[in-house]
Amino acid sequence: MTVTPSVSSAKGRVLIVGATGLIGQFVTESSLDAGRSTYVLVRPSACGPSKAKIIKAFQDKGAIILHGQVNDKEFMEKIMREHEIDIVISAVGGENILDQLTLIEAIKTIGTIKRFLPSEFGHDVDRADPVEPGLSMYEAKRRVRRLVEESGVPYTYICCNSIASWPYHDNTHPSEVLPPLDQFQIYGDGSVKAYFVAGTDIGKFTMKTVDDIRTVNKSVHFRPTSNLCNINELASLWEKKIGRTLPRVIITENDLLAAAAENCIPQSIVASFTHDIFIKGCQINFTIDGPQDIEVSTLYPDETFQTLDDCFNDFLAKLGDKPVNTNKITTTNPVVESMAITA
Repeated sequence: MTVTPSVSSAKGRVLIVGATGLIGQFVTESSLDAGRSTYVLVRPSACGPSKAKIIKAFQDKGAIILHGQVNDKEFMEKIMREHEIDIVISAVGGENILDQLTLIEAIKTIGTIKRFLPSEFGHDVDRADPVEPGLSMYEAKRRVRRLVEESGVPYTYICCNSIASWPYHDNTHPSEVLPPLDQFQIYGDGSVKAYFVAGTDIGKFTMKTVDDIRTVNKSVHFRPTSNLCNINELASLWEKKIGRTLPRVIITENDLLAAAAENCIPQSIVASFTHDIFIKGCQINFTIDGPQDIEVSTLYPDETFQTLDDCFNDFLAKLGDKPVNTNKITTTNPVVESMAITA
């Protein structure tokens, strides 16, 4: 069998932290689908009915469930040693981001982890500059990055930009909410573009990077040209799918800044990211030609991304013949800043 020299043929054992969150589920599913030995860390306090259903589905696919706290250094050292973990992927959410500092110390202590992927799954946090309260989340992620780099642990940062969906500025899980059927909210003049990536593709390409030596100590950017789109184009695509025209309501820059300033969590965090994406253009206002940057399509040119057209077909299929509640649904988990608003 011929193996590409730059890619390892081994499939290391994977430990996923934050697997029951939105992005964590996509990554865990992809790990299991790839036939990897997949270990899932679950907090004892995170076993409500909805989480239990997700965990049971993981178990049915072969995941090994471990119960414990990521900020317990001795425990993390113990399980990583006992299970001979090779790769650690974190997809923890907002209030738990700094728990990764303890995780990094545990990884450094045992010294056998071949790759660590911290909880990125959104923008390049060293280049984006959202207003508060989103800035505080990015500062926490920057702190994690600096400790990773100082520790000498091999890492990969996944900068997958926005999840493919309609970007509600006051909602944290857009993939769970259908595009509007009453009116469009257009941010600014609707002309600023962003990259939209299906959750399944985020999981698929993330798992491709973990054994690839070309991604060691690199930021891997997801910039599929087929999915570079602005809000006006998204609206037109959805109108084509549903066969009717909807009114457009302009949400101005000041509107978004005011929503961010309300400091209502998580909606204000999402508003600050929406402002950064669709007003300031944080996904497109820099180049990725530096030595530590790489675009995922250049790594895997034979792999395709699900198109926005396909994603919106999926939304259309969910409509069916049933009435749809067009009220926007909010949650209490600010995990996803990669919305187009991810991760």
